[in-house]
Parts: sequence; C-alpha cells; structure tokens
Amino acid sequence: MKPSSGILRPMADLDRSRESLFSTLHPLCPAVEDDVLRDFVSRMDAEYFERFPPVTIAHHVQLASRLTPDHPCELSVRPGRNQHIELSIVAYDYFSEFATICGLLSAFGLNIEEGRIYTFVDAAAAPAARATTWPSRRPQSRPGLSRKKIVDVFLVHPVSGERFSAVEQTALTQALTGMIRLLDNSQFEEARQHVNRRLVERLGKQRSAFTGLLHTVHITFDNSQSPTDTIMDIRSDDTPAFLYAFANALAMRNIYIAKAQFENDGTKLHDRFHVRNRYGQKLLDTAEQEQLRLTAVLIKQFTHALTWAPDPAKALESFDQFLDLIVQDTGKKAKSQALDFLSDKRTFPILARLLGASDFLWEDFLRRQHDNLLPMLTEYRDAPLIKPQATLRKELNRVIAKAKTDDARKEALNQFKDRELFRIDMKHIVEPTTSLPDFSLAISQLAEVIVERSLADCQAKLNKLYGAPRLANKKPCPFAILGAGKFGGREMGYASDIEVLFVYGGAGRTSGKQGIDNSEYFERLAQELLQWIEAKQEGIFHIDVRLRPHGGKGSLANAFEEVCKYYSAGGQAAPFERQALIKLRHIAGDASLGKQVEAHRDTFVYSGAPWDLALALDLRRQQIAQLVEPGKLNLKHSHGGIVTIEYAVQYLQVMHGHRHQSLRTPNTLQALAALVEAGLIPRATGESLRKAYLFIRMLIDGLRMVRGNTKDLVLPPPDSDEFIFLARRVGYTTDDWQAGAKHLQTDIDGHMKLAREFFEKMFGKV
Repeated sequence: MKPSSGILRPMADLDRSRESLFSTLHPLCPAVEDDVLRDFVSRMDAEYFERFPPVTIAHHVQLASRLTPDHPCELSVRPGRNQHIELSIVAYDYFSEFATICGLLSAFGLNIEEGRIYTFVDAAAAPAARATTWPSRRPQSRPGLSRKKIVDVFLVHPVSGERFSAVEQTALTQALTGMIRLLDNSQFEEARQHVNRRLVERLGKQRSAFTGLLHTVHITFDNSQSPTDTIMDIRSDDTPAFLYAFANALAMRNIYIAKAQFENDGTKLHDRFHVRNRYGQKLLDTAEQEQLRLTAVLIKQFTHALTWAPDPAKALESFDQFLDLIVQDTGKKAKSQALDFLSDKRTFPILARLLGASDFLWEDFLRRQHDNLLPMLTEYRDAPLIKPQATLRKELNRVIAKAKTDDARKEALNQFKDRELFRIDMKHIVEPTTSLPDFSLAISQLAEVIVERSLADCQAKLNKLYGAPRLANKKPCPFAILGAGKFGGREMGYASDIEVLFVYGGAGRTSGKQGIDNSEYFERLAQELLQWIEAKQEGIFHIDVRLRPHGGKGSLANAFEEVCKYYSAGGQAAPFERQALIKLRHIAGDASLGKQVEAHRDTFVYSGAPWDLALALDLRRQQIAQLVEPGKLNLKHSHGGIVTIEYAVQYLQVMHGHRHQSLRTPNTLQALAALVEAGLIPRATGESLRKAYLFIRMLIDGLRMVRGNTKDLVLPPPDSDEFIFLARRVGYTTDDWQAGAKHLQTDIDGHMKLAREFFEKMFGKV
C-alpha cells in the first residue's frame, strides 16, 4: 500500500503536534468521545500518522470507539483501487493476532496484495518528551479504554475474481470476532486450530496447484533502525497464504509482531516486520536469528503440506517440536543432512500425513528418537510392509549380538521393536492403499519374533541363576507360549496388546546348585517376560496374560496337565473361555508342547458338546450394558460393533466346528470364508460381513492411531472436529470435509446395521 500524504510527516515533531492532531481529527469524528480520541492519538505508533490522511485516521478512530471488552474488534470493508477491497481491522491487541487475521482472510479466499499494521506503543517505548499542552495522564472513563489496540489495513482481492458479497463480509466479521474472542481468553492454540482448519480446507480444494511448493525466502535482521524492535526484512515469491504461514511461524516461535508493512510487486513479496522476542526485547543474538530464520521458513513451507494431514493442527504442532529437536539436539553434520532432506519437496506431504495422524507415534517414537525419522522416511519406500520372519530374526539377532549384558540385550530388543513397529505404522499411514489384513500380519509377525527372542534371552538369564528346568524323569521340561486374541488370530492393529498363555511340561526341579521347583522357575520366567517387552503406552505391545486357568487369580504359568484339566468338559472353564480358546495358537518355545495344547484345544472347543446359546446371549447383553455408555457408540462393544461380528463367527465355529474341520482357525476372516464354503452362511452375506468387519477394524485403528490405547473406542460425535479428522485419517478425504464426515457416518450406520441384523437373524435379540 503506497504511503498516503499524512499530516505529521517529521516524526521528531510528533509529540509537539499531538494537540494539533487532536484538533484536526475532532470535527471529523464528532460522535467519538474525547477520551477515546485522545487515547488513540497519544498512544498510536508515530509512523501510522505519516501513512494515512486525516479522513482515514478519523475512520479508524470511529471503529476504535466501538470497542468494548465484550466487543473486541471492528471490521470495515471499502472499495479499493483497481477493483480491490480495502479491509480495515481495529481491535484490541493480542499475541498471534496478525497471524490469525491473515489466516482468516486467506481462508475466505482473499489474496493479500498490500497492507500495513500498527499497534499502540508500550508505555516504556513511548517518547519521553511531552508537550506541556498534552495531558500526561491517560483517561480512564470507558471500559477497555486503557487496553492496547491495533489498526491493520489490507488491500485484498478475491482469488475467485468474483465480487466479495455482503453475505461473505458478514461471515468474515463473525469469524474474525469468534477468533478474537478466543485470543481474548488466551486460547491461542484453539484459535490456531480453527484458522488452520478453515485455511487447509480451502487450500485442499486447490491442492494440485500447490504440490511441491518450495520457494526461496530471503530474511535479514536489522537492529539499528528502531530503539525497541528488530526489523525483519523478507523477500520471496508470492505463494497462497504466505503472510499467514509466515506470521504463524513467528507466533509459534513466540515472536511478537509490533508493526508490519507488506507489498506485492507482481509475483514477488517484500514484507517488513518489527518484532520482539518473548521477553519484549530485540533479537540480538545471531544464533537466535539464524534459528528463527531457518525454522520460520520451514514452518512456512510445511503449512502448504497441511492439506495432506488428517489433523492439520496436530501436524503443525508436531512439526514445530520436530524442528526444535533438529536445531537443538543434533550435530552440525546431522543437522545439515536433516535440512537437506527437508529441502526435498516430496518430504512435506509425507511428514504432514505422518505427524497429523497419531499422538502415540509422535510421543512414543518420533519425539524421543527423532534422529531415526529422516533415515526411515528416505528408506521406507524400498522396505516392504511385511518382512519375512527369517529376515526379522536375522536383523534382530544381529542387533542383540552386539549387546554384552542382559540389560543391554533387553534395550536392544525394545529399540528394534520400536523401530520396526514405527516402520510398519508409517508405511500404513503414508500409503493408505495398504490393506488391513497385510498391516495386521506385519505387526503380528513382528510380535512373534519379539516374543520368541525375548523368551530365549529370559531363559538364558534364569538358567544362569537356577539351571535348566527338568521333569521328574530328569528330561528337559518344555515350555511353550501360545498367542490368544488378536495376536493368536494374526489380527493385530494399532495399539494392540499381546495376549498369551504360558504352559510348561510338568513338575520337576531345575538343575542348578540353587535349584528351584519348576512351578517357581516358570512363574519367574513369566514375570521376566512381562518386564522384558516394554510398552510405553497402555495397550501398545503390552503383554496380557488374563487368558489362563482361574484368570487373574491363577499362576502366570501353568503345567500342561493343569491346563487340560481346567479346559475340559468337567473342568472349571466358563463357556466364554471355551469361546476364547478359539484364538489359541502356538507362538514360541517348544513346538511339540505347543501342538499338544492346540490339539487339546480342538478336543475341548470343537467337541460337539451343546453350546449354551441362551447363556452366551445373556453375557453379551451384560457386556453391552456394562461397557457401552448410554448415548455413545462404542466400535468394539456396541451392538453392531466388531464384537458382534466376531462373536457371531465364533458361535458358529463352536456350534459346527466338530463337523467342519475348516472352521478350526483362530483368524476371523478365514473362519468367515470357511463358513461360506461350508454352506452355513450365504456367499453374499459372507461378503457383506467381510466388508463390515474390515471397515470397523479400520475405524478402530483410526481411533487407536490418535489415542494410542486399546480401551477408548467410543466414536466421537458426528458434528465434532475429531470425527472429521477421523474421517480424513481413514481415507474420507474429499475437498468438502463436512461431506466426507457425512459419508463416513452413512457407512458406519450401514455396516453396523448389517452386523446387527445378521446376528439377530442367526441367534436372536440381545
């Protein structure tokens, strides 16, 4: 915006001319109270009066006179030159306010061509000299009068080329007022999230135009021109929402913008910001300047990739933290490599998908092991989702071979587990076409290798202390680990736990000088295993041993004879435990013993003994009543959720498995296919159930991805941002985010209705 002919050009004469300025403006705004006018004239930045003519200043004063604590901002829309629009915003001053305003203007499809922003001067920064005729005491007669104010003037034009209608002006005013209210309540993150959401929705509609946006940004710092501020001079190519992206980057680095001017010369931008650090001081440290230059540019670039992020605010916040880690914690060479990688235009969409998808991935891996992220991002394309178990074993053994102590071996195993789990998760997030069965198999096979190696190392540790366990006949006592639940079915997903059953051969004693009974040895072995595999978050690779004789009251490890006695027709196992054993599968340890347990499982589960359907349905009703909150939709336990499908399949397996050996599988989808082939379910119904099962599992993974635990599977309200982000996370990424969320809700209703109707048709109401 070109300088206008102001009424106070020599800044040195400003203080002596305050009363003259007041006299000039007074007749131009007769409805404005004197104390408001005096407050404005006495406190506004001196340069402001050089840039605007009296009539424009009077207009701004009139806007300022309408401000109250309950009405913190005013917006004026006037025709500008060359079919542009002049927007004037007068408001109370807040941190990150300029970024918020720029973001909203861009979100409403307004391209900012030029502008100037000014702020009331702090008392400490005000000139010491005062003319004797000018009052030194600030008037206090109106609520909010003493608060600092801003005047931001923008020259904009609609990107669409169409007229900015009165309806759009009203919507912009309402949106701006809402954001200012958030800032007034110190809800800075909430305001940023709202603005990001609106802006990213608009940018997403034009995503193809912005793919790979990487433009050089030149930034210089000058501390000689202002006694209070550092002047940042920025030159760059014009890109969509540049001012928002850059101002937001400064706000995220706790940089306060006191004054700014910006101009667009064709496709080039020239912006000048007067800034201070979080303590209200100049940016004098050259290292601080370089860090700010680097991070601000990268955040600005990353903003354009947010259209790929399921949750843009989460992605931007994590990226900001990620930059802190790179800048502060890495050496010069590593930092250089990281920055080279970030200069690749393909990097930002990948990072946006990754950082905007999952809290637990960030907290449990990225933040703590950020130095591994960039190498893995460069290598992930070449690595397959499902590595052969022989390859995993070889890689893990090579890592552990370098460790010389038990603690070092444990640490090496868990680091390997974390890296591989992250690789699988990342592959699934970055490549949405990855199928759920393949994703589940990759995680399940990793878990098997980790359990297998953990057993070997824990046995070696205990054998040094107590010797090897022997049976009464002095032969080696076998030990086997069997998987259950999703682990047994090779159906693990995000945040899955590892359900296991520990079984040993029988009574006896260890062979060491400090020998102990086998029962004590295997109890200690089980306890060691529970500690060996670390789970940083609840549910993620956490070992679950609840499926064992007598549940939580029983021993962690049980002799084979005890297992057979408990899980038998005359044993103490409840009907639901018979159903749960369907998932049992040998994982690690003695293969012969594992097969014996599986064979006994088949004898017990698929014996053909009557299945008490009435009791099973009653237990299902209790489950729904106790685990589903009224008015909430639980993707696991609500009727129509994943348990409805799994239980329907398992009931049929128990009821017909004695006649159809193909039904004796721990995998739900394999069992469903076998039921279709056996003629127990119509083929079309089987296909519909398969789709419903995969759909609900996908949604569960989408929730666990961000929440990082196995328990909270309550669907967010369909009108919430969380539901919209869930829709984007699981692939409903239309340009219209609301439409994507509605599409998801329709699919949820359809699949869950089908599951309910099938269950009730086969077994009755619950």
